[in-house]
Amino acid sequence: MNLFYALNEGYNILKLNQKNSYKIDAELLLCESLNISREKLILNLNQKISILMFNNFLSKIKRRKENEPIAYITKKKEFWKNEFYVNKDVLVPRPETEHLVEESLNIISKNQKKRLLEIGIGSGCLITSVLKERKYCSAIGIDCCSRALKIAKYNAKLHHINNRIKILKTDVDNFNSGKYDLILSNPPYIEKHQLKYLGVSDYEPLKALDGGIDGIEILVKVILKASQLLKINGKLIIEIGSNQKYKVFKILKKHNFYINKTIKDFSKYDRCIVSTKIS
Repeated sequence: MNLFYALNEGYNILKLNQKNSYKIDAELLLCESLNISREKLILNLNQKISILMFNNFLSKIKRRKENEPIAYITKKKEFWKNEFYVNKDVLVPRPETEHLVEESLNIISKNQKKRLLEIGIGSGCLITSVLKERKYCSAIGIDCCSRALKIAKYNAKLHHINNRIKILKTDVDNFNSGKYDLILSNPPYIEKHQLKYLGVSDYEPLKALDGGIDGIEILVKVILKASQLLKINGKLIIEIGSNQKYKVFKILKKHNFYINKTIKDFSKYDRCIVSTKIS
């Protein structure tokens, strides 16, 4: 049995289960099983594979067939310019959240020393990505989930920024420490009744997705807290649901924020808002 045979088995199983990404999924899972790069796999399809390795690969294919995200199977996910450890205790980082990193880096120049806060740190991919590129900045990351905090701390250490970040267990309502130049947040913003229609909600932590009845329950808390903790002219960068822009604009203005801009995601939905605390 060779890698070509194994790969085709994976292709066929996933294709029969209507996975549009069956080719890349099977290739990634075989690479993970063998601990090799995708390039090496493609160049060595005639190489033999042991029964043990083949069965290991098929067990991963079965998990993917049942809609488990690739990131949870491989325990890793690319985000911005880095690879992060993830598991079922945190959301899988999404490409659209990279807009928050990009906007943060546009605001902070390379030689500036700024104090940052992330509300709802999760895996830590967002704040870690910013700190890796802004060497003089420091940060605090908060989350109410102990298991998520362990992953954020692991990723901070993995990427050698753990000496510039404090990661604390607290919910947004009870955090009242310090003043910040920039606050980032990708809070839960899915309407509660929509959760059951999400393709991966059986695997990802619902608490990190559930934005309450109208989807903006946590967003309101984040904006209120940011109005208390940001310095004058400090920036708030938040991710929002695709239909929430005008509701969030209203809340921001109520709490003395000037709206700088809205950024669309790769599907052309409004996804990120940059605002400034003006008083």
